[in-house]
Amino acid sequence: MSKVEIIGFPQSTYVRVVRMVCEEKGIEYELKPAAPHSPEVSAVHPFGKIPVMRHGGFELCESKAIATYLDLSFPGPRVIPTEPRDAALTEQWISLVNSVMDGTMVRQYLFAYVFPKTADGSPDRALIDKVMPVVQEQLRLLDRAVAETGYLVGAAVTVADLNLMPILYYLQRFPEGAAAVEALPYLAAYYRRLAARASFERTTPPPVPPRQAKAS
Repeated sequence: MSKVEIIGFPQSTYVRVVRMVCEEKGIEYELKPAAPHSPEVSAVHPFGKIPVMRHGGFELCESKAIATYLDLSFPGPRVIPTEPRDAALTEQWISLVNSVMDGTMVRQYLFAYVFPKTADGSPDRALIDKVMPVVQEQLRLLDRAVAETGYLVGAAVTVADLNLMPILYYLQRFPEGAAAVEALPYLAAYYRRLAARASFERTTPPPVPPRQAKAS
């Protein structure tokens, strides 16, 4: 069987999600760095977002769809539960993170540091101060969610966890985010435990190069 190609730059949280799925399942893959809206990406994703995947003659976009394909197509531990309730809860947490928390934690808080719209390029302190109460509220929700079993769903790692961890990784790179996570005992323990997994360590991204296109 041909090797899976994951296309997108490694700093993207969503690219890291699908790479972690490959690592968890022992899938051999090749990462081909490419920016959003590049010709190679736009040939697969109608809106030019990353990641996209090629596997033989099959092309696919959107990280959740790619994760589902990989989980169903390859042997190894399942990262999407087969039990209906846990499968639904996994979808629920992925949707909550992608549709709400990504917008707060990445598109506002993280980008206020990495891609500030200030005149001198300094961190956007007004946006950071504005968004941090919302970030803290969402982190408290996650803290409660992982308190019982140490995972978002059930008692084993799922795509829901793999989808969240790259965002928490970036939060830890900046002072307010790191302090907010560390102040929540269950979430802090969750992060430390999952960050020790080989799939997380082997996909650690390099720093974001200056002027690189925004992660998608």
